[in-house]
Amino acid sequence: MNISRNPRNPRSPRSSRGSHARRAAVAACAAVVLPVSMGVLAPQAFASTTSTDPFGPGCSSLPQSGAGSAAAMASQPVATAASQNPQLSALTAALRQAGLVDTLNNAKNITVFAPTNAAFEKIPKADLDALLADKAQLTKVLTYHVVGQKITKSQLSNGTFNTLEGSTLSTSGSGSTFKVNDTANIVCGGITTSNATVNLIDTVLMPK
Repeated sequence: MNISRNPRNPRSPRSSRGSHARRAAVAACAAVVLPVSMGVLAPQAFASTTSTDPFGPGCSSLPQSGAGSAAAMASQPVATAASQNPQLSALTAALRQAGLVDTLNNAKNITVFAPTNAAFEKIPKADLDALLADKAQLTKVLTYHVVGQKITKSQLSNGTFNTLEGSTLSTSGSGSTFKVNDTANIVCGGITTSNATVNLIDTVLMPK
């Protein structure tokens, strides 16, 4: 008697060999696709987490964590970030006196040359008191420290920029050492906030 196997029988040797071949092909394909997909995604994930670090001789004085640190300032608008930095309490008080807090917080992609407390201490007390009492003049001085564009580190080496006050300021230097108007040193530059780049300077700038 000639007995043949039912081709629909899942236990058929031919069917088993076919299923095994398909499983092997799927496994081989997955082995190739998975590393390739990981290789494509990995650079994108790395790129999204990289950023330019602050630079300059005074950056070590920034808090390493918490309020006033570079990480904390990065998530805040610039005037709010300045109010959290212990080196910028004098500037914060001046911004409030001039009514510029909301103006700076609502601006987009600006650069602020932020005088530290040490910079304000260089001004004789009588002169500083007079400046703080004159809102129009104070506004003029403070807006001179703000440029309506993002300034990169490379642009600081030899740059001239229009300020919100209406006149220009210049920058010069190389490496991590830069000056503004040949008078103020950038003690820590490239600090990012949610809407600005901040460069801490050691001298209050005066409009030309």
